[in-house]
Amino acid sequence: MRRTGSILVIDDEDIMREILEALLTREGYVVRSAASGPEGLELARSVPFDAAIVDVMMPGMDGIAVLDELKKLDEELPVLMITAFASVENAISAMKRGAFDYITKPFKNDEVLVVVRNALERRQLLAENTALRQNLQAQQQKFAGIIGRSPRMKQVFDLIIQAAPSRSTILITGESGTGKELVARAIHSNSSRADRAFVTVNSGNLPSDLLESTLFGHVKGAFTGAVYPKKGLCDLADKGSIFFDEIGNIPLETQAKLLRVMQEREFMRLGGMETIKVDVRIIAATNCDLRQMVDEGHFREDLFYRLHVINVLLPPLRERKEDIPVLAQHFLEKYGEENRKPGLELTAEALDLLMDYDWPGNVRELENVIERAVVLTSSGSRINVDLIPDHVRSSPGFQIPRFVVPPEGISFKDVVTSVEKRLIESTLEAAGGVQKRAAELLQIKPTTLNEMIKRYGIGARRRKEGGRQDAADEREDRAPARPRSAFSTTELSRD
Repeated sequence: MRRTGSILVIDDEDIMREILEALLTREGYVVRSAASGPEGLELARSVPFDAAIVDVMMPGMDGIAVLDELKKLDEELPVLMITAFASVENAISAMKRGAFDYITKPFKNDEVLVVVRNALERRQLLAENTALRQNLQAQQQKFAGIIGRSPRMKQVFDLIIQAAPSRSTILITGESGTGKELVARAIHSNSSRADRAFVTVNSGNLPSDLLESTLFGHVKGAFTGAVYPKKGLCDLADKGSIFFDEIGNIPLETQAKLLRVMQEREFMRLGGMETIKVDVRIIAATNCDLRQMVDEGHFREDLFYRLHVINVLLPPLRERKEDIPVLAQHFLEKYGEENRKPGLELTAEALDLLMDYDWPGNVRELENVIERAVVLTSSGSRINVDLIPDHVRSSPGFQIPRFVVPPEGISFKDVVTSVEKRLIESTLEAAGGVQKRAAELLQIKPTTLNEMIKRYGIGARRRKEGGRQDAADEREDRAPARPRSAFSTTELSRD
């Protein structure tokens, strides 16, 4: 098999240079040779090499000094030290200074070829890893830190690139914790508006009047306490993008005014009569079913269709589990750096647990689990299963029980009731007691599940805890990932 790669040979003995050059050339390598350290370094400065073979004992400039200079030119260059003197001190010194390997004369041809082959393979691996890191960094910069290599996420990336340059309104849908705001930022940063403001509005945190004042501003005297006129977020986002997080929470009266901004590119301040023109790109996100909200009269149909020009659907983490390892590694590095605990890694058993879990809280939940593990572990150690939370370790599955039919027969209705009850109990356990999540897993309405829980008398304590958790989950869905004000403005340069 013909090999590829260029090798520099530096040796003061003519016969040794000729032997090595003939041996390596026969294998398919491109070989350049030099009779001294300075001559070899001159070659290395003018031509890039994939590996070098350097004699340790040479007059004038010895091999150790040549090694030091070669490493200055190319830190990743694998250098093989070769000498007729089997000196342990020379070997240790060479390896400490970055030599790839060390062999002595007389050597076997196969020995040299194996070491050279290993050196070139390591060189190629380092180059591939560097390219991979650069690509990953470029992707994170381009996609605002969104991480994923699964086919589902590649579709999301493609849609971001296609949709970002347009002025069209974009609706991002997906469960809580899937990264909808990151997608919104990626759309903004890949658009022609990237050097303008990206404004985030947390839609459900304010009453109607205050939300309108926040969005559109107000004139003096518009309401009690309006002592001075004030501009709104739409002014701030002019020529940029405005992101409505959980847009389904906006009151109906405010929805009408937002529709006017989208259709006419204009608005009026609260209490004012002057029409103000504005050029903003609307990006919205929700984890609700807006179509159902339209049917129920909680969301304007005309606004829904104006929003639904381009829909970016973010898959839940359970549907792209091949992304869990790279996400986990990203969070390990992030929180390892924050907590001054570099070099952390998951054991295979811990990673298996993460892969088996369904992640009802999606990427946000995975991030919290990894942060907890990093905080509780010691620096430089591996994260084992004991640092994974109990609810991830003990997430049960449900198995249909086997029934033995007695001679006198069995009530079909009683069996169905028993199976149904056990299925609900098992699903509630898998969902951590969160009824909303359990209803999603069972593909039924939360109200239906609640009625079945009451009908089957599933523990009052479970209902109470589940109700509290559902309320907490509802608050979490409506709130941002971290405590902040009702709105925030972020220039791209700060992202």
